[in-house]
Amino acid sequence: MKINNRTLILLALICPLFFLLGFITKQSQPDYYIDHEKGIAVDEPGPHNGGGKTTAYPFFGDVKNTKLTFRKRVLHPGSSIGYHLQTEQEVYYIISGNGELTMNGKIIPVTTGDAILTMPGSSHGLKPAGSDDLAVLIAYENN
Repeated sequence: MKINNRTLILLALICPLFFLLGFITKQSQPDYYIDHEKGIAVDEPGPHNGGGKTTAYPFFGDVKNTKLTFRKRVLHPGSSIGYHLQTEQEVYYIISGNGELTMNGKIIPVTTGDAILTMPGSSHGLKPAGSDDLAVLIAYENN
C-alpha cells in the first residue's frame, strides 16, 4: 500500500485532533465531585406536599447522568416530607433531632442515628417531633 504526501499531511492533522478530542471528553467528566453544603443550601417547602419550611442541600445536583441522588434536608418545626408512595429504594438517615416517621400508616418515632430503608411499594412521610429541627440525609436511585 502506497501512502502519498497528501495522506501523510491529512493524518498529521487528524491524529492530534482525535487525541485532543479524547482528552477534552475525558477532562469534561471528572473522576469525582465535591460539593459543600454552604454553597448549595436552598429554602423549600416540604417535598411531596409536606408544606412548612425546609432547607434542602441537593448535593451533586448539577452532575448529569448519575444513578443516585444524595441530599440533606432540614425539616423545621411545622414542616414535613409528605406521605407518599415510594417507587424506588430510598434511605433516610437521621443526622440530628427527633421525628415521627409514618410508614404504611403506622407512626414510628425516629431519632439521631436511625436509618430507614424504604422499599418500592411502601408509603411513608416524615416530620419533626417537638420544637427542634430534624436533619436527615436522603439517598435514592434515579429513575
